[in-house]
Amino acid sequence: MPRTSENPAPPTESAPLRAATFHCMGTVVSLTMPAVPGPGGHPAEDELAAAAAVVECVFLELDRTFSLYREDSEASSLARGELSLRDASPGMRERYSDALEWRLRTHGAFTPERPDGVLDLSGLIKAYAIQESGTSLLALGRTDWCLNAGGDVLVSGSPVPGGTGPWDAGIMDPLDRGAVQAGYPLGGRLRHSALATSGSAERGDHIWRQRGEAPAFVQVSVAAADITTADVLATAIVAGGIPMLDRATDGWDIAVLAVRPDGALLGTPDFRR
Repeated sequence: MPRTSENPAPPTESAPLRAATFHCMGTVVSLTMPAVPGPGGHPAEDELAAAAAVVECVFLELDRTFSLYREDSEASSLARGELSLRDASPGMRERYSDALEWRLRTHGAFTPERPDGVLDLSGLIKAYAIQESGTSLLALGRTDWCLNAGGDVLVSGSPVPGGTGPWDAGIMDPLDRGAVQAGYPLGGRLRHSALATSGSAERGDHIWRQRGEAPAFVQVSVAAADITTADVLATAIVAGGIPMLDRATDGWDIAVLAVRPDGALLGTPDFRR
């Protein structure tokens, strides 16, 4: 079950923030909500625990299907050649179709196949899990929350119930993991509700780059209206370098902060304010 704890940030007004965390998909997932009773009038702790349990269920179910680290997953059966994509589950085929669409839209910078030819949808599934979790929370009447899965963030509403102020998302410095490099406001009345970060600082050099080129960026953060767009484009820019950065900023309503290997920053206007 999720662990519940006080959020280290001080309360904005009368309702402090509380968070529940669990581990899945090789990372820590946290759900933060204002500590006020939910729509059913139950205590804040009960509301948070119930909401976090729903989120954990979504993540675990997708992990059971798509994880290549689980021998019994459908993805592992595909990787071993025991199952063909034609005979795979509808969910697997749908996510593969999504990944192919993103490969076309990013000119191949984002791809669902590893260099060895194995289908690996992990670059899409975490964002999909966040998205589906957010949909479930809204369906349950939870409108004020922040969901963070390994630094990929989706928010709804405000940290102050009934308010219009945004959530503050932080971006870690890839050259100093103990420091926050930048902040970005999400939600409230702002147009962006999601922030995703890709690069080598957290999980090593795991992104497949085009043409074997040296990396132009060690970390890329993208803010967007939805988490899938943010996550895919962050990965695509790391993989595709400056050409993909230009295509992304021209083709999508996003904000980007990119870190070069020497620590120099490239940022769109939203990150320069």
